[in-house]
Amino acid sequence: MTDAALTSAAVAPPVETPFRRFASDFFANKVAAVALVIIVILALLAIFAPWVTPQNPYDLTQISIFDNMLKPGAKSMEGKTFWLGTDEQGRDMFSAMIYGLRMSLFVSAVATSIAVLVGVSLGVTAAYFGGRVDSIIMRIVDLQLSFPAILIALILLAALGKGVDKVILALMLVQWAYYARTVRGNALVERRREYIEAAQCLALPRYRIIFRHLLPNCLPPLIVIATVQVAHAISLEATLSFLGVGVPITEPSLGLLISNGYKYILSGKYWVSVFPGLMLLLTILSINLVGDHLRDLLNPRLKA
Repeated sequence: MTDAALTSAAVAPPVETPFRRFASDFFANKVAAVALVIIVILALLAIFAPWVTPQNPYDLTQISIFDNMLKPGAKSMEGKTFWLGTDEQGRDMFSAMIYGLRMSLFVSAVATSIAVLVGVSLGVTAAYFGGRVDSIIMRIVDLQLSFPAILIALILLAALGKGVDKVILALMLVQWAYYARTVRGNALVERRREYIEAAQCLALPRYRIIFRHLLPNCLPPLIVIATVQVAHAISLEATLSFLGVGVPITEPSLGLLISNGYKYILSGKYWVSVFPGLMLLLTILSINLVGDHLRDLLNPRLKA
């Protein structure tokens, strides 16, 4: 190989793969990029909460009732500084917020994952088989979507009682219909494509046609919906916990922290409720910004 060829190969630009192109388009939007960084930071704080917080706010051996309702920046009797103050039980607000965020993210992520699995399976099944199967599934979807999500969740939790598993089940039952309807609409279009007809002519098993050929081509819109629905699940769980029907006080979330401090706002002790509320707002806003930008990138008409 000549020197010119070697020089040309050395300075040749890297091959632009679809993933690299997508990442370049995504990070071209500075607002969405900052929102994604915030989400990653919040997720890491929640995952490593036992190591990044100064105390476990729900370990009675680490808190003192004599340090209750300290203002932000005040010092405890032992000389510790509480930069975000303490609540009525003497818990460090920063630690309580990180642990509350951990619970909110866990509940919403698990509930959304199960809802995606159930909704996608039922939506693809309804589109592929059609007829009576399609009618039954979609009538259930229409019936559920005709009621407000918060109303369904309240009724379910009133019947099931408190508990993290109960909240996850309620949020899953509220969300699955969105995925079922979206996947069914996409699957109806894909079902008439040539590659599906070819797979049917080859007498491939139905489960293989559905999950190997039909389903993968229906997934891109679900990325946007799942991102937005995670934010919706966080806000819905916070609302339920604020109303006292969500997670128990032994495993509080951001909504329960806001509820605990709500009664102190008028007395000037704003930090007990305002700081968890700001973290909840930041989390939901960041996820929604990322979801909106993903929608613009994955929809050619919006991108244009």
